[in-house]
Parts: sequence; C-alpha cells; structure tokens
Amino acid sequence: MNTKTEHSHRTTAESSTRHDRLHGALYAWPMGIWFCVFFIAPLVIIVVYSFLQKGLYGGVEHTFSLDAYRQMLNPEYGILVIRTIKIAVIATFITIVIALPCGYAMARSSAQTILLFLIIIPFWTNSLIRIFAWMTILNNDGILNQLLRTVHLTQDYVQFLYNQRTVVVVSVYMYLPYAILPMFTAIDRFDFSLLEAARDVGATKIQSMILVLIPGIKSGIITALIFTFIPLFGSYTVPLLVGGKDSYMLGNTIVDQVQKTRNWPIAAAFSTVITLVSVAGILWMMHTNRREATLKKATAKEETLQPLSPLTRGNR
Repeated sequence: MNTKTEHSHRTTAESSTRHDRLHGALYAWPMGIWFCVFFIAPLVIIVVYSFLQKGLYGGVEHTFSLDAYRQMLNPEYGILVIRTIKIAVIATFITIVIALPCGYAMARSSAQTILLFLIIIPFWTNSLIRIFAWMTILNNDGILNQLLRTVHLTQDYVQFLYNQRTVVVVSVYMYLPYAILPMFTAIDRFDFSLLEAARDVGATKIQSMILVLIPGIKSGIITALIFTFIPLFGSYTVPLLVGGKDSYMLGNTIVDQVQKTRNWPIAAAFSTVITLVSVAGILWMMHTNRREATLKKATAKEETLQPLSPLTRGNR
C-alpha cells in the first residue's frame, strides 16, 4: 500500500513539474520572440553588412568583402579610435571617482529615499534638454561667462564650448547616475563591521577604505565602469553638440558614414567593434559577479562548518 502511495505521489509530482515547465515555456516565448526580433536580428544584420561590399550609390552589394575592416586600419581611423578611448577613459575615471564617495554617503545616510529620488530626477528629462542646458551655461554669452565678466575676472568671453574638456565634463554629468546607483547598491550590502575590525588591528581610516571597502564592493565598481564606459565609447550626441573638431568620436563617424557618405559596410564594421567591446564588458561583469557569489557561498559554508571541526568537538 505504501509503495502504491509513494508511486502515486511521485507521478503527481512529475506531472506537476511538467505542467510548470510547460507554463514557464509559454510565458517565456513572447519575450524570446521579442528578444530575437528586436535585438538579435538587428545585430546579425549589422555583422553581415560589415562583410559586404559598398554599393555604387550607397547601401551594400551582396558580395563578400573585407574592405570595411581594411579601411578601419587607415591611420585617420586609428587616431579617431585613440581619441574615443582617451575621452571615454578620462570621463569614466572621473565619474567613478565622484560616484564612489556619493554612493558611500548615500549608503550611510538616513535619508536614502530622498537621495535616490534626487539621483533619479535627471532620468525624467530628455538628454538633449540637459545637453542644451549645459550649452546655455557654457556658451560665449552664457551664464558662466556673464558671471565672470560681472565679477571682473575677465573682460572678454572665455571659450568653454567645442573642445574635449567640455565633452568630458558633460559626459560625466550625463552618466554619473549610472555609476552612482550600482555603487550605492554594492556599498549598501557591504558589512561595515569589517571596517571597524580593520581599524581595531591598526589600519587608518583611509587604509581600511582602500584595503577593505574597495575590494568588498568590487562588483559594484565593475558594474559602474561598464555602465559608464560602454555608452561613452559609442557616444554621439554630446561630442556633436558641445565638442569641436578635436572631439569627433566613433559614434559621430558611424552616423556620418550612414547618412552622408552612405558607406554602410564600414559603419556596420565600427558598430560591430563597439558591440564586441560591450559584450566583453558584460561577460566580464557576469564572471566577476559569479565568482564573488561563489566566494561568498564558500566563506559562509566554512563559517557554518567551523564549529564542527575536530578541535571544537574535542573542546566540547
């Protein structure tokens, strides 16, 4: 009787499991179709176009060619890539340096909700409006130049716009919330008793921050790096509106190749490179988060099994 009952329960459990899997698949299909149509398919088209030949009047000819990737080896494009990396790295570094103390202050504050609200407010405004606001501030007849002339620090206007420094400043402003939020999340989960333990063994406050806090929030820092560097690497609007001739970046080249030169293969080749950089960054973030989670599980398991060690049992 017991055997029949166990078999009946097992059959019911297996049937329930199959039923749940079927429902899960039905729920996942719409998202899978949306993902394939609006994400994977465009990426495949871009990669395929990068290996085709440029058409006589624009577009592409369905002939396999590596001309687009050969053109990317042109020294002019090399300078463009170096400039893009330089601006993206500098802006990312400044953003992380600002976001780290901001995230720490938010995590230690009792007004986290209000501070999070203030960080999220910029997302409610269109990015173009925010860039135009900076142009109003930094223009030759803008607020900053008027203030400098009013306090007699300068007689003529100062050229703040249309250079790499302005691109870096505005980019830091645009992407700072993307760095603060993951940094705040990581610091908020951090065990601050570790900082007190480090101070107890003789570490200064700065040493405890560098040696204990930063390694403990490494996943948040890497996420902030990726969320900042990848959009900056393909940035188009900021260099176009507040940058000059020395601020031309890859995103601007892609748009010009599509709209003006109509060289779709090389635009697709540059887009493919940016996509590969983005994928590499995401994989790095996933690997780091997975390894950190594994280490935490291993540490928690060791702490759980430690009271059961032979020495402990002997003492008992």
